[in-house]
Amino acid sequence: MLPSLDLRLLTYFVAVAEELHFGRAAARLHIAQPSLSVQIRKLEHTLNTPLFVRTSRSVELTPAGELLLDGSKKLLVDAERLAWRIQDAGRGPDRPLVVGFQANAAAELTPKILNAFHDLHPRVDVEMRSHGFSDPYVGLADGSVDIAFLRPPVLVQDWLAIETLFVEPRVLVVAATSPLAELTEVSVEQLLDEPFVARKAPDVWRSFWLATDSRQGTPVRLGAEASTVDECFEAILSERGVAFSQASTQRFYDRPGLAFVPVTDIPPTMLSIAWRRDVDSPAVRDFVETAKAVASLNPIPDAWIPSRFHDLRDASTKHAAPQPVSTLRTAR
Repeated sequence: MLPSLDLRLLTYFVAVAEELHFGRAAARLHIAQPSLSVQIRKLEHTLNTPLFVRTSRSVELTPAGELLLDGSKKLLVDAERLAWRIQDAGRGPDRPLVVGFQANAAAELTPKILNAFHDLHPRVDVEMRSHGFSDPYVGLADGSVDIAFLRPPVLVQDWLAIETLFVEPRVLVVAATSPLAELTEVSVEQLLDEPFVARKAPDVWRSFWLATDSRQGTPVRLGAEASTVDECFEAILSERGVAFSQASTQRFYDRPGLAFVPVTDIPPTMLSIAWRRDVDSPAVRDFVETAKAVASLNPIPDAWIPSRFHDLRDASTKHAAPQPVSTLRTAR
């Protein structure tokens, strides 16, 4: 007889597998460490196989543990998604359209998109729902939002549909008291010894915002970690590190004590609109088309739009290079 899998135990297992530390996993789950250890032992007993190799100094996954981690993540996401869809079905046709976002959402385009959609669907309420750094999918993965403004890179999923609205440079955010704040521009090579504020996020997204691919193998020196933009900027203001951010951040978070310096040699960041392929919703389709139309007609400072928006009739432009509409100005 096959063993049954308890979703609660799988949740505990995933936390330990991702943290590789029972203390941190227990804190993340808000349970006592001894209780967590008992639950993991119970799961190992149920499956009749060890999932971790434990020593006094480290915790590592066994091959069986690695296999269970891959399957558990998918199973937990599917279960959460099913719960949301069932809940959605019970809300009726008048439920709001939920739009997930992080930081400044789609910058200056956000109110224009919302106003244009309201003109199209005046009876549909739109709820904007903010997310921290821990979820690059901004609520789409578990079905808690209908649409999301997100910033790749994200791992491509079969349920994920995504369109880029605009592309903008990344800038370095530093304390105004830092010598770096006096520079007109900066390169990654000049920052190799600087402590960075890292996002508490999955590895792909965390690495992108640390620009690890541009460091030529030099490891990042971490000064702090942050779950939100506000936490990140507080760490910068207290001089615990510096961080890369999108250029539009300056216009929405230009608080006293921060300086924004153009970076010469890292790839830009894309702002995309994303939705689920497995959910058929006319309101979602109209919101996406509205966002694309607004983006094509309303260029924002220091950004450019995908060239396919310039002529939607010409499919050959779909993979062309983006066309700049303005140049990043030094912030002071």
